[in-house]
Amino acid sequence: MSKNIARLAVTAGLTATLSFGGVMAPVTMAFAADAAAATTNSITINKNTENGDVKYKAYQIFKADVVDKDGKKVASNVDWADGLSVADKNGIIAAIKSDEKGGELPGTPSAQDVADWMATYLQDASQVVNNDDLLDTIASLVKDTTPVTPKGASAAAFAADISVSFDNSGYYLFLTDVDSIGTADSHSGKKQTGTSPIFAVVGGSAVEVTEKTGIPTVEKKVKDDKPGSDWKDKADSQMDQDVHYQLTGTVADNIATFDTYYYEFNDELSAGLTADAGTIEVKIGDKTLSRNSTEGDNTGYDASIDNTTNTLTVKFADLKTAANLAGATLDDRSNVVVTYTAKLDHKKVDKVTVGGEGNPNSVKLIYSNNPMSNGKGESVLDTVRDYTYALKLVKEDSEDNTKLKDVEFTIKATGANELEAGKVGVQYVQENGSLGNDEHRFKTDESGEISVTGLDAGTYTVHEVEGSNPGYNTLDDFTFTITAEGLGELEGKTFAGNTDPNTLKVTAEKDSSTLVTPKVTGGTVTLTVKNKKGSNLPLTGLNGVTFTWIAGGAVLVIGVAHLIRSRKQAEESEQE
Repeated sequence: MSKNIARLAVTAGLTATLSFGGVMAPVTMAFAADAAAATTNSITINKNTENGDVKYKAYQIFKADVVDKDGKKVASNVDWADGLSVADKNGIIAAIKSDEKGGELPGTPSAQDVADWMATYLQDASQVVNNDDLLDTIASLVKDTTPVTPKGASAAAFAADISVSFDNSGYYLFLTDVDSIGTADSHSGKKQTGTSPIFAVVGGSAVEVTEKTGIPTVEKKVKDDKPGSDWKDKADSQMDQDVHYQLTGTVADNIATFDTYYYEFNDELSAGLTADAGTIEVKIGDKTLSRNSTEGDNTGYDASIDNTTNTLTVKFADLKTAANLAGATLDDRSNVVVTYTAKLDHKKVDKVTVGGEGNPNSVKLIYSNNPMSNGKGESVLDTVRDYTYALKLVKEDSEDNTKLKDVEFTIKATGANELEAGKVGVQYVQENGSLGNDEHRFKTDESGEISVTGLDAGTYTVHEVEGSNPGYNTLDDFTFTITAEGLGELEGKTFAGNTDPNTLKVTAEKDSSTLVTPKVTGGTVTLTVKNKKGSNLPLTGLNGVTFTWIAGGAVLVIGVAHLIRSRKQAEESEQE
């Protein structure tokens, strides 16, 4: 009997590897008939600083006399706890008998028989509990019993980081109080998540356990279009250009202990972006998970976009079933990866941010957070940013700065990032900022300006259309370059840490003719373009020239008349 109690003692002194907070209690036990020590029947569940302010409830499974001996806990007189009904006890026994080794229990086992079996089969050679499924089954049976209220407390639920004591020593189960979980705040960085079952021996000296940090997290990345770019926290793009996004989520440490596992990516895009739901792909490892084809089908995932909130969601009613059907391995090391494309939409140009803090996009996970209930938790937000830029071109007279109206220009992307390998043909900037194969003629307004929003980083060539500016010399083609510095630098780890993100720098080259002067303000490049009037060379057909011809003609007539008169006078003189 002493050997059996010792086995139970070792098991009771250990805790299962738990999904959200269970850890190994730093105690072991052995039997010793003559042990004697003061008992406090106290335990402290130390709070992990990253978790929310959840509370706990205690449930006793076995009564036992517990003392300390040679650094170990010693238990004797093991029996069922008073709070367990016959149905509860029979449920625990049935769960054990359903195990492949459960047949070793007697037909009508006592508490001691159950303790002996648990000590033998719920741990491996390293003394770490290795049957989470069974322990969670036991926990699910016990959780509906009446919790034990700590001494001196007015309610059963108690907070972490405080020491609580109980009237009786023995083997206890500690579960997160479902009512204390509440709703997680994705912005605060606190994960409002329930702790999986914690099994521990209470008695003898005080016991301490600590919440574990195996809470699901999510990471969002964006890929810049510049050749050779990898997944980063920042990118820039042209208007209407496909931008690639990646969401990577982790799962609970003990996902195997959940009967079903709800899992949702909740990805809020900035107002100027439009996502393409048709490009969504979900993978675990190299296995692609299926999308539900009919309403109510829970074998895959549902994907949708809420146009009111501009939120993309990918929801699994049961990630475990979806992974299994896809042939994917789903365990505590698995990552669920979602990829899709979105674009800065020219139809939403008034909502697109130019330069500055860019166009932020934030994702959070919503997931099953307690294997003992249907509760859900939320991860901390992760944010990435997509940047775009604008051009304002001002056309004016080089001498008096008069603004010149109706002058036409084309803008060609001759070295923009998106002109990567595999893309052919000349790309022209269109009126809405996107790129196209056909040239678009921009025309200056009353203020001598043209404006376009949605340029990517890169080099552009500006061409003044010949003949569109009468009386002025046509400018030679010139280039300007937008250079973005800081792409790929890490954002803060939390939403609050991103209140002052890196602002990108944009530069423009000055034309060698000095007729083009660039200025950069935020993400807008302003180019002041000056034109020189043509030279005042003599021209025919003007009034002044006509008058000259008339005056010349008159002189000629007078001269001819004078010549005729002179000849006549000479002839008369000869006749005389």
